[in-house]
Amino acid sequence: MALPPLPSQIVEFNCKVMEEKLKSLDLKVNHHDDNIRFLKSEINAIEDACIDLAIELGNYHSSAAAVANNDTTAQEAEQRTIQSILDQEKTAAAIICQMNVRYHESASKMPLMKNILGFVATLGKVNDDNLSRLLAEYLGRDNMIALVCKTSDGVNGLEKYDKDGIIDKSSGIHGLCRSVGKFLDGRFTVFCLENLRPFSGDVNIDDPQRRLILHRPRLPGGECPPGFLGFAVNMIHLDRAHLSCLTASGHGLRETLFYSLFSHLQVYKTRADIQRALPLINDGAVSLDGGILKPNGSFCLGDRLHSPTLIKLNFIN
Repeated sequence: MALPPLPSQIVEFNCKVMEEKLKSLDLKVNHHDDNIRFLKSEINAIEDACIDLAIELGNYHSSAAAVANNDTTAQEAEQRTIQSILDQEKTAAAIICQMNVRYHESASKMPLMKNILGFVATLGKVNDDNLSRLLAEYLGRDNMIALVCKTSDGVNGLEKYDKDGIIDKSSGIHGLCRSVGKFLDGRFTVFCLENLRPFSGDVNIDDPQRRLILHRPRLPGGECPPGFLGFAVNMIHLDRAHLSCLTASGHGLRETLFYSLFSHLQVYKTRADIQRALPLINDGAVSLDGGILKPNGSFCLGDRLHSPTLIKLNFIN
């Protein structure tokens, strides 16, 4: 026997009750979604802090080891780098290096020499020897032995030209070559700090190393991709003297020179990690097992280079 239809008032009341329950459930769902988003942001912050601490811990152990060994290891590494530069005969870096080593007293008084801060290979340190060699390979020989000048006046002083645009071999660095019985062969790279476009973001002013505040790559779920270790530009360790080197506009070596060289270059543990993170990589990546992805999207395949020149011309570690 069919039940009689419910009165419209009862139906309306039940609908309102269901609507209220749905609203209550919707509020609970939104509350849980907010909690999940908050917890994910906390997890991301903890992951970021762990990465930063790992880098700082590596720097601490490196510094502690250097102190324990009376800086012998660091000094030996620097001497190896300088010797590697000296071995690159007929290059601007070798000439400048020779002047500093053999004629230091007289060279230090030359305006041209005073404006040269150093070479890319000697201005930064990397605590991991494997990463050091990898970044050297990524940059290439010309960039590693590039001169770094403080101002454009220093760059202009390196080379003079006659009215026809021919290089004046009696002045600038070419004149220095003659003074040490050498001659310069081919082109050479020079970076001018004040002419480099500096990093436009913020610097961590609470960090003694003044690392750049960069946004780490994130998967759709908000977590960092597996194997991500950090950005190469923040893995460079600067000595106190180099940290105090600022341009007229107040920018340091990390914001100018090293950001110009590495930009947002990402560092991963393995090639497989790079492959998985490809959609999140815009400015290239390297991996500790030898993978190199250039910013233009090209991969460097095959075995790593093992030439003595490349191995010696690495960041001091």
